[in-house]
Amino acid sequence: MVDECYIKSMWSFTLVVLLLVSFSIAEDPYRFYTWNVTYGDIYPLGVKQQGILINGKFPGPQIESVTNDNLIISVFNSLDEPFLLSWNGVQQRRNSWQDGVYGTNCPIPPGKNFTYVLQVKDQIGSYFYFPSLGMHKAAGGFGGFKIASRSVIPVPFPPPAGDFTILAGDWFKKNHTDLKAILDGGSDLPFPDGLLINGRGSNGYTFTVDQGKTYRLRISNVGLTTSINFRIQGHKMLLVEVEGTHSLQNTYDSLDIHLGQSYSVLVTADQAAQDYFIVVSTRFTSQVLTTTSILHYSNSAGSVSGSPPSGPTIQLDWSVEQARSLRRNLTASGPRPNPQGSYHYGLINTTHTVRLQNSAPIINGKQRYAVNSVSFIPADTPLKLADHFNIPGVFSLGSISNNPTGGGAYRQTSVMAADFRGYAEIVFENPEDNVQSWHIDGHNFFVVGMDGGQWSPASRLTYNLRDTISRCTVQVYPESWTAVYMPLDNVGMWNVRSENWARQYLGQQFYLRVYSPANSWRDEYPIPTNALLCGRAAGRLTRPV
Repeated sequence: MVDECYIKSMWSFTLVVLLLVSFSIAEDPYRFYTWNVTYGDIYPLGVKQQGILINGKFPGPQIESVTNDNLIISVFNSLDEPFLLSWNGVQQRRNSWQDGVYGTNCPIPPGKNFTYVLQVKDQIGSYFYFPSLGMHKAAGGFGGFKIASRSVIPVPFPPPAGDFTILAGDWFKKNHTDLKAILDGGSDLPFPDGLLINGRGSNGYTFTVDQGKTYRLRISNVGLTTSINFRIQGHKMLLVEVEGTHSLQNTYDSLDIHLGQSYSVLVTADQAAQDYFIVVSTRFTSQVLTTTSILHYSNSAGSVSGSPPSGPTIQLDWSVEQARSLRRNLTASGPRPNPQGSYHYGLINTTHTVRLQNSAPIINGKQRYAVNSVSFIPADTPLKLADHFNIPGVFSLGSISNNPTGGGAYRQTSVMAADFRGYAEIVFENPEDNVQSWHIDGHNFFVVGMDGGQWSPASRLTYNLRDTISRCTVQVYPESWTAVYMPLDNVGMWNVRSENWARQYLGQQFYLRVYSPANSWRDEYPIPTNALLCGRAAGRLTRPV
């Protein structure tokens, strides 16, 4: 049945694309991807598991794009359960319809397909895509997403000899259905069983380089629960990009990469001709997990020697200082020719302040997670569809406070209202004893400050208002706060979530509705003609008859 649907969908694919691309920018290039999502046996830690494969691959195929490209990605769901893909860090300008989370999109039913129409408008950088429903991310289905600069835009370093994507993170031997059952039963996940680099365990992956040449490594933490540290035996790393921002080019021996974060570094193969360990290890965990892959010199005279280099384990101050060292390259161009420093984020008056405090309450005898005392529960209809069709009773604006309440936690479909073209100060407050990692879809923000203890208005005196990094995912250290400035420049319904996937699944998320009263294509694209409709939106029309 699934194969028959797949074949029929392939025949109709060209017609669907012709209908869809009429709503994209005609002058910019198109890239076409056709993906079949299936189950398959994988053995990343030596134990047979049911993995989620894309075109038979784990991890999935790399997306290669250039600023402003239109991407037509037709996804055929050959699983026996609904499926969605989301695009971590891709901003979907004016187009939250393509964001691929349940708050914006109906899941793709088993045996059916959906064609995403994305434009990587005014973006460069290193990102990844992932399956957003349930605990699918624990089974794979993720891959790299690269947005290169246009040829007319200068890049602040010479072209590297090669470009490698590294998808690293923690991994569990249990299938995703078993992990979901643990969470549904009211418990937290156990400690991970290991770490993977590009879907493989220790020494399972090799990166081949030529001696004397320089290479770009795009590194993302695609794990579920754990921060990691990344390092290469005998080699320094020159940081050049952080989630779409060209950075001040500092040199590091190792990098902390928190859940959902992405970095680009340049590494020069300037050592003796042999093989070297690439090492990933967990951070801030009582038990330290480590995995390795190999940096192989093409003229290598020998295999790896010695032990993998050790890295930081529980050192908190070290990580904080490294985070504060991340700076924007003010003279470099971003996706446009004007220098990144021409946007003076620190001189703009904020329109309002939002304080977001995470917590880990027990509700009705089960472990849940919450933001400002609200533990998110999905509605029966995607919020974006309910908003578009004016369906009452799905969500209420203001169902989550802009500040910590100090009250008891409860479950709610929480949506926060925001006005288009506002400029928000957002303070993430973490009273717990573990590291948090927060992501906001559809936006980048400026990380103006972070420190221990309780945030107060006086904390603003410590803000970096000149050259801090701009990114879409940020860590908050234990019993600490992190403050960001965020332009509300993208109309839509946007997911604000913990990148710890157990916490996200059990309620540490909400949606930010950025609203413009203009109802204009200038501010937001119309609902796609091929939008899947479900819940209380089923049977409605995406266009007037």
